Amino acid sequence: MRIIIGNDHTAVELKQEVLRHLAEKHGIAGADHGAQDRHGPEYPDYARDIADRLTSGEFDLGILLCGTGAGMCIAANKKRGIRAVVCSEPYTAQLSREHNDANVLCIGARVVGVELAKLIVDAFLAAEFEGGRHARRVAKITGMEGS
Repeated sequence: MRIIIGNDHTAVELKQEVLRHLAEKHGIAGADHGAQDRHGPEYPDYARDIADRLTSGEFDLGILLCGTGAGMCIAANKKRGIRAVVCSEPYTAQLSREHNDANVLCIGARVVGVELAKLIVDAFLAAEFEGGRHARRVAKITGMEGS
């Protein structure tokens, strides 16, 4: 699984923990395309980069981290083909993959602690889109893009 991670200045430390967790628990070397320190571009720039790389097929899933997760989520969802979700607990992460075919997980570094973030990431990665009646609904959402 190819995972890309983006973050703004508020989530540098959380990103490092998530990258370490991906490698140690899942054997995944997440691609780091986020801020490295408290300076640099703003969250919409990172969200756009990750969204562009996902929709190009370069990566399978994305993780975006900012203060609340909301800004990254809003920005990423502007890109056709992106279904980003903000999660503060694992259940929503699981169901967003199973029912909504979410392809970007957004987490707020000021809202969620490191250990909970790891559980959220685990739930997101373990879940798969169920299709069926959910595919019909996702198709309706996709039909709304650009309208």
